[in-house]
Formats: sequence, C-alpha cells, structure tokens
Amino acid sequence: MTSRERIYSTIKHRAPDRVPIDLGAMRSTGIMAIAYNRLKERLGLGRLATRMYDLVQQLAYPDSQVLDRFQIDAVDLGNLLNQDVSLWKNWRLPDGSDCKVPNWFDPSYNKEKNRLELLDSEGDLIGVMPNGCLYFEQSCYPLADGNIPATTEELRKQMAKVIWAYLPCPPWDKAQDENYWEWLSKAAARAKASTDRAIMMGFGGNLLEWGQMLCSNENFLMMLAAEPNKAERLLDMLTEIHLENLEQVIRAVGNSVDILQMGDDLGMQTGMQISPEMYRRFFKPRHKRIYRYVKDNSEMFVFLHSCGSIAPVIGDLIDIGVDILNPVQTSAAGMDPKRLKNEFGRYVTFWGGGCETQGVLCNGTPQDVEQHVKERIDILAPGGGFVFNQVHNIMADVPPENVIAMLDAVLKYGEY
Repeated sequence: MTSRERIYSTIKHRAPDRVPIDLGAMRSTGIMAIAYNRLKERLGLGRLATRMYDLVQQLAYPDSQVLDRFQIDAVDLGNLLNQDVSLWKNWRLPDGSDCKVPNWFDPSYNKEKNRLELLDSEGDLIGVMPNGCLYFEQSCYPLADGNIPATTEELRKQMAKVIWAYLPCPPWDKAQDENYWEWLSKAAARAKASTDRAIMMGFGGNLLEWGQMLCSNENFLMMLAAEPNKAERLLDMLTEIHLENLEQVIRAVGNSVDILQMGDDLGMQTGMQISPEMYRRFFKPRHKRIYRYVKDNSEMFVFLHSCGSIAPVIGDLIDIGVDILNPVQTSAAGMDPKRLKNEFGRYVTFWGGGCETQGVLCNGTPQDVEQHVKERIDILAPGGGFVFNQVHNIMADVPPENVIAMLDAVLKYGEY
C-alpha cells in the first residue's frame, strides 16, 4: 500500500496493512522546533536546517528524511510548497539553537520590556514573546469592546489583527499575493504529483475560537450567555466569511488535497467549554454548513481538531460531516480511549490519542513509551479508523529518545 492508500483505507474503516502514522501534517500533530533540533541530532541529521513555519507555537516542518525514517503517511501541503531555501532566513530559538523562519517574519525587540513584539501597520500590538518564553502570546483582541462590525468586510479587517491571522502558516502566508489562487492551484497539483503521502491543508473554519480570539475568551462566553443575538450575528458573519473562503479553496485545491483541516476547541481538561445544549444552538448548525459545503463540493475528507473533553458532542460532530477527529485528548474527562472506540469507532476516524503528551511522552522512559503505544494501538487500531499521532504537539522538553521510541513502536506493533 502507498501512504495515501493506507490513509484512505483507514478513514473508510477498512483495516490497511499497518496503522498509518502522522508527524506534522497539521499544526496540532507536530513538533516544536527545539525538540525537532534535538531529534535531528539524535538521528544523525543535524546538518538539515530546521524550518520553523508556525511562529506562534514555534513548530517545525519535518524534513523528508525524517518522514522517510519513520514511514510517515501524511504531509502538510505547506511543507511541500516551502522547500526552497530562499524562502527562509536564519533565526535563533529560546534555547540558543538555530533554525530558519520565513523571510517576511520581522518582529521588533523591546529592550525596556525585554521581549519580542509584533506591531501591525497601524501600530497595534498584536503579540509578544517575553525573553525565556517558548511561544508568542496574543495581545490584541480587536472586538473586546463588544462592538460587532456591520459588514463582513470590516470583520475581515479586525480578524487580521488576531495573532493567528497575523502570523499565518503556509500556504496562507501568500494569500495577499496577486494571482494567489491560480498559483495555489498549480502548486498543489505539482505537490500531489510529487508524493504518495496523503496531503492535508489547513483551513480552520473556527467559530467558538474566533469569537474568543476577537472578543477575548471571557467576553465571548459572556456574550453567548447574556447577549445571544449579538453572538449569533457575529457567528453568522464568520460563517459567511468561511464559506466565501471555502469556495476559493475548493476551486483551487479540491482535486489535489486529500484532507481539509478544520478546528474549534470545544473542550477543556475537565469538561466542555460550553454546554452541549449551547453547542447545538449556536455552533452545530453553522459548523454543519461549513463541513457539508466541503463534502458537497469536493472529495476531501473533513478533519476536525478539537481539544479537550468533547465526548458529549462527538455524535453531533459525526452527524454534521466530520470524518476525522483530532487530537483525541484521552487524558481529559470522559475521553477514555476504550469508550471512544466502542461508541464512535465505526463512524469517525481517530487521528491522535496514540501517546499521552502530558505524561508518559515527556516523563517516561523509552520503554514506558513503547508499552504505552502498544496498548493504545491494541485499543484504537482494530477495524481501521485510526491514524497514529501523539495527543497534540511534541513540546520542547520531550526527550528525543522518547519520540523515536514512540514512532518506532508504531512500526513494531502496528501491523494488521
């Protein structure tokens, strides 16, 4: 089986030859640049330049040599489109190690406050990274005053002030270029012809998260509870923006990309951010419009990243067209992998849940990691519907020997 065939087989709930594996096909299944530098050194690949593409989370693109070493089956479209060294410049990570960042990345350094700052063309402070920190933090919430723009055009301008939009991941970093969609269509077609790995493209389609990023978390949750009509007006405009963007995306890459990645973090460690009833009122109908648009107009699978304890609405997500669920945060309340597999394993593919990043991956021995991965494969792999990935990104402090033990364990125990 090719990697693409393996991924398709498991998504369709047919057992492939082995469990498919992902490392870095989207920005919640990857590895931080610091950890990637250490992994490369351990693998004898230290000569390879680390390309840090997600500047907020400080994530690196896995190189083809690493993807080949661990027989990774999926790849980020942006990775394939950003191989040219001329697109990158030198940068130093918080631990003192080196990497490359996109040429356009140009934060300023505030000596008085001892931090990196992101300032937009209007002088607004978009984000900061204090010395010693490992991530950029959002500092601009453009709708924090509660005033909702009257038009989608004005809302788009405010969305551009949110750090996640201000520091876009490829291929969205070129979205303002002339003839972007024509370029993307041709580039994606070439990318598909260049690999037999399944190709994923990040889209987002977030609703709850966009409300939180625009208004602040507490303000938007209060708006949902106390001013529902205002919240629905904002959500309707966000939905229209997503559908407008989707039309362009599907026209450009619908025949080249295998999986379109959506996101909305509905859960926390201890439960959902909002009640299931609130999800069904405010978000489910709008998510349905977005996800069904993909399924009605393309052959791409719908991948949803949704962190935390979301078991109460997994059935709802399946109903509205979600094919793939990630990160399968099995350490969260109600997210026991046996329960999830038994209740939902015939209807949705679990892309994640393969190794606990909050515990064994960072704190265990390689032997602990191997045994843990074997147990998760035994639970989640039967009958297909499982792509191995650790629960969310590999953090900076994860020992490289544990990363190797994790991925090698899938190859050792993942055959059907």
